[in-house]
Amino acid sequence: MKIAVIGATGFVGSKIIQELVDRDFKVIGICRSANSSSHTNLEYIKVDVNDVALLTEKLMGVDVVVSAFNAGWQNQNIYDDFIKGAKSIQQAVKDAKVNRFIVIGGAGSLYVDKDVQAVDTPDFPKAIYGGASAARDYLNILKEEKELDWAFFSPAFEMHPGINIGRTGKYRLGKDEPIFDEKGHSVLSVEDVAVVIADEIEKPKHHRMRFTAAY
Repeated sequence: MKIAVIGATGFVGSKIIQELVDRDFKVIGICRSANSSSHTNLEYIKVDVNDVALLTEKLMGVDVVVSAFNAGWQNQNIYDDFIKGAKSIQQAVKDAKVNRFIVIGGAGSLYVDKDVQAVDTPDFPKAIYGGASAARDYLNILKEEKELDWAFFSPAFEMHPGINIGRTGKYRLGKDEPIFDEKGHSVLSVEDVAVVIADEIEKPKHHRMRFTAAY
């Protein structure tokens, strides 16, 4: 199976790449800048995701596309750039005739109460609001997609560089609401995000829906 990972050198994308390479998948890493690989089953390709024609060309023959695209947390125009890039990726996946499309979104769209998403609560961090609200709004766009077999993954609330649990290979799955442990925390390491996504590729469980995972 041939997998393309968009955002291949980012915090999440790089860990997904490593997990897939370790499982002996043939992997194409799509990234903004040139990169080299020492793995025989991994090739990096420099592509601007907004160049739909070029991205389509590079995705031809791929079985699954995983998008870990991020417009940059320090980007003052993150909302518009995320929506534009995400739409471009979606179009390229369709144009390349790739059926399976997995998007790594944010936890902000998870429901913390009836009809209340985390991103809309008063305590939601302002520093990441732009990107989180863009990911939430893109999920609504993706829900209208009728051609692709898509899945949208929302990680746990605590999934950041400070979580140093590493790879355990253990997690619990959910759908639209966050998963909490016995201490009331929603936690997942980035390495185990990669495990979740690789497992979903190997044994698909989520079709045209959002899902989440945590310990």
